[in-house]
Amino acid sequence: MSLNIQVKFDERENQWVFLPEGEIDIYTSPKFKEEILKHFSSKQTDILIDGENLNYVDSTGLGALISILKKLKDNEYKIYLSNIKPNIRKIFDITELDKLFIIRGEKDE
Repeated sequence: MSLNIQVKFDERENQWVFLPEGEIDIYTSPKFKEEILKHFSSKQTDILIDGENLNYVDSTGLGALISILKKLKDNEYKIYLSNIKPNIRKIFDITELDKLFIIRGEKDE
């Protein structure tokens, strides 16, 4: 499976917005991580990952997200996740990563 990533900078919110499309897995997670960190290093801000077109994340995808999060936390920035599909949300709940990441667009928000 391939992964396309749309990237835009939201001037109003002052944050990078990433729209990954497809799957973040063992094949695509290095590219995903590299793409995000490349933009982050060019302009350091919070990051929003919009999961509207994201169909699947495996453990290597989670690993990539965690290493991105560590890099941002070192600089006191945050990662927000939005529009996460239930099957992906479940992985975050099971692994308790929902406590590390700020997940938006939830009923309890």
